[in-house]
Amino acid sequence: MSTDAPDHRATAAQPRTAVAGAGLTRLAATVERLSREVREAHAVADGRALIEMAKGVLVERLGCGPAEAARQLALLADQAGLGQLELAADVVDQASRDRFTEAAGELLAPPSATGGGSGPGGFGAGRSAAGRSAAVRLRTAESGALAAGDTQAVAESLLEHALAPLGATAVAIWSAAMDASLTLRGSAGFATEEARRWRYVPPGIATPARRALAERTTVWIPGLTESGLPSVGHHDLHGARVAAPAESGGRVVGVLEICWPEPQPPQPPRILRQVEALAELCAHTLDATAAGEPDADSPVADELVDLAEVLLDPALVLRPHLSPTGALLDFRIHHVNNRFVDLAGRPRSSVTGMLLLEAYPLAAGEGDLFDKVEHVHATGEPFRSDRMALTALVEQVPLVLTAGVGISRHGDSVLVVWRVEDETTRLANLLHHAQRLGRIGGFEEDVAGGRITWNRQLFALYGLDPVEDPVPLSALAGYCHPDDTATITRFLRTVLHHRRPDSTSFRFQRQDGIVRHIRVVAEPVLAGDRLLAVRGAYQDVSAQHWTEVALSATRDQLAHTEQQAAEQSRLALQLQRAIMPLTQPSIEAFGLQIAVRYRPAEQEHLVGGDWYDAVVLPSKQILLSVGDITGHGIKGATGMVVLRNALRGLAATGAGPGQLLCWLNLVAHHLTDNILATAVCALYDPHTRVLRWARAGHPPPVLVREGRADALPNPRGVMLGAISEADYDEAEVVLDLDDTLLLYTDGLIERRDADLDECLDWLLTAASGYEGSLERRLDHLLDRSPADTDDDTCIVGVKLA
Repeated sequence: MSTDAPDHRATAAQPRTAVAGAGLTRLAATVERLSREVREAHAVADGRALIEMAKGVLVERLGCGPAEAARQLALLADQAGLGQLELAADVVDQASRDRFTEAAGELLAPPSATGGGSGPGGFGAGRSAAGRSAAVRLRTAESGALAAGDTQAVAESLLEHALAPLGATAVAIWSAAMDASLTLRGSAGFATEEARRWRYVPPGIATPARRALAERTTVWIPGLTESGLPSVGHHDLHGARVAAPAESGGRVVGVLEICWPEPQPPQPPRILRQVEALAELCAHTLDATAAGEPDADSPVADELVDLAEVLLDPALVLRPHLSPTGALLDFRIHHVNNRFVDLAGRPRSSVTGMLLLEAYPLAAGEGDLFDKVEHVHATGEPFRSDRMALTALVEQVPLVLTAGVGISRHGDSVLVVWRVEDETTRLANLLHHAQRLGRIGGFEEDVAGGRITWNRQLFALYGLDPVEDPVPLSALAGYCHPDDTATITRFLRTVLHHRRPDSTSFRFQRQDGIVRHIRVVAEPVLAGDRLLAVRGAYQDVSAQHWTEVALSATRDQLAHTEQQAAEQSRLALQLQRAIMPLTQPSIEAFGLQIAVRYRPAEQEHLVGGDWYDAVVLPSKQILLSVGDITGHGIKGATGMVVLRNALRGLAATGAGPGQLLCWLNLVAHHLTDNILATAVCALYDPHTRVLRWARAGHPPPVLVREGRADALPNPRGVMLGAISEADYDEAEVVLDLDDTLLLYTDGLIERRDADLDECLDWLLTAASGYEGSLERRLDHLLDRSPADTDDDTCIVGVKLA
């Protein structure tokens, strides 16, 4: 065969592929067209049902036949300028006056008070376009739901006709069982697999529908993700949810849950009333309960009567008593068992058949018996209380008894069981709870008969089921830690052989490997010299044991930490006092008298970093400085030493105070462990009597002249170590004879309840009013200082004589 021959098969396959693709496209278009026609047919059918309902109303009101009613409906629609579907919704609304009418009518108020419609009842008048649209949507959804064959079709009809125009994209209809579980009966807008996974929600699972069921009210959730409540579609739909209880005959038979794709703010009441109207429609779909009294001869009621008769406590079987419209009014006492004793002393026959509130009118308060019965009947969630007040009228005098009460729903009936708490029962309950709280297990062993009695706590301590055989006291050694065998042997010998009470503590090893710390106490029961029984108790003291171990370790660690802290404080205090003595002799040089006072912090653990210095330099100038390091302890003391000595060394260069602080800032920022400090540096020239000074974030010096104290001007300068490079301005003042200059740290003046300016005013006043010697002046300021910050204090006083 020649390789140059054309491949006819390949060329023929291409047209066939194209034809097949075109065929699939036409098939898909046909399927889409038929689906659209089916949806349109359903919509037309729902609308036709609403129109037929309106025709029925007109037949009843006008007394005419169906043909005349159809002609009147068309004529009224034409006169009102409405479509027949919109007018039909108005006709049904005005005829029914139900929840749907209320929900639609509240959307927008009528445009005028007088109306203006024509025909009987003014159909088509007095309602805005938005109100008519809502009425059409709700009534169309209602007719579609009533015509639907199952709950799934109801969900689809609600979403299409009523909820999609509100922006909702999914809906779920849940039915509530007697045990408060939820079953997804119908849904629309969710993936099939997602709806299958959420087919059943067990009792106790927190979901939006569960909240609506438990609270019996509409629950609005602006955003499902933020609420933390899971529900069907929570992986795909994170937006708003609303869950409305569907109530029928006083029972919440289900919940309507509606989903939005995005978070939404809380909706106005008019939207919520639409939702509640749709939930009521779902209730009729889930459980079509007939109006009036329920059937008292239902199989569930008969079975409940049989159950009540075998109970050992008083019991009531209650049936809901409904109004003609289906609203719950009360509960009828259908049966009382043979253990029943009326709280008011009436015979059982007189109580049977009465309404609950007639028999016990004082049970109607909030949180009382009737409220609990109504909640259980509505939600199916059982109620139990160990202590509940039951009140009855005895000769018009209220009698209050305390009882344990249990309430449960069975079908549409409610079973109420109670046990009045007498003194014996109360003491038994008290003992039980005391043993439970104290983790105490009691026992008694009959030595002669071999019978062993344990309470429930002791079974739990051994890790045994209450139906298993108790372990005799003589076998206790098999449950203890090997290191505690001798302890248990001595204990058993004392109790069983020497027949004396004893107690001990040991490590208890359960069969499942759990180890607990146990204290056991036992005493023999004797008849003469004969041992009859042994009674005692085990107490689980594991928590106390480990608490004591933790406290012991904490005490050891605390003692070690305190020792370290005390040692650090002692070293810091020694270093500080070695360099900064509390007092030092006055210095006199070139007619200048210098005195220094230093007061450490009142608490030794707050050893700080205040420093002062006064020294004659080689240039015959006098260096004066004070400073304050941030922080306390070793770091503050060592930082103080570094800056004080660095300033002394730098001052030997002959530089001015501004330059000295500039260099000292570099030392604080780069050559130390990020020291932050404030300081004042001054140089006094004895020949010119000029004092040049600079400051780094420190309070200004105070000059006392002729009995008046004033703060010197504040030259610019940031605190040391705050930034890498900084400039410091200088100021100068010429000292006169008898002038006194005060340099200090903030520990002298600072108060917690005042700002720095107020504190400085005190210093100016105190310094102005004193005329004693320099030494006494400094002592006077220290003694009367109002400072309350527990900080170090330095004062350098300079007087020109």
